[in-house]
Amino acid sequence: MEKEKKRYHHGHLAESLLDAVDELASQFGIEAVTLRACAKRVGVSPASAFRHYVDKRALLTAFATRALHQLAEAMDKAGRQAGEQGADAFHAVAMAYITFALDKPAFFRAMWREETIYARDPDYLAAAERLAGYLSEGFVNTIVDEDPHDFSPLELLAWSSVHGLASLFVDGPVARGSDRLQKLVLADHMLARLRPALTA
Repeated sequence: MEKEKKRYHHGHLAESLLDAVDELASQFGIEAVTLRACAKRVGVSPASAFRHYVDKRALLTAFATRALHQLAEAMDKAGRQAGEQGADAFHAVAMAYITFALDKPAFFRAMWREETIYARDPDYLAAAERLAGYLSEGFVNTIVDEDPHDFSPLELLAWSSVHGLASLFVDGPVARGSDRLQKLVLADHMLARLRPALTA
């Protein structure tokens, strides 16, 4: 009980519950996630969990929100590092997107599953707009931004190609028997073929 109180007092419980969502969803699927199961995994009472999240949908909304922010941050970091090193920024950002999906499949799956979250939650909407803004601004400023107010055909080509491959790795038949490194090599080769279409 003392351990539970300490976690709550220092404000770590909300994040710990989201970590538990990741673990449960990765192991058993998002359907297996419940507040009680997450509380049990963290080692606190269900009542403590309900102080942070009123129901499973609220928990998954926070989980999806965190996923959107983490992906946006990973892409932004990759773009900045590529710029500093004189590397292909689009390639770096796209690889960051695919790597995120491979390393955090539960987060990747949760981001756009509006049927399982409160899609009008202000924090979720802000996170979704942040990521969408990165993608509609020339894929984090790595390709020509043809339309500053919306997704251009070029941006849609970039996003659909990168997101599509990531989804095929995580849930589809592509490279199912391959390990993480093999999938990243395949992604690298696909992006090399895609690049000319984005600069034509």
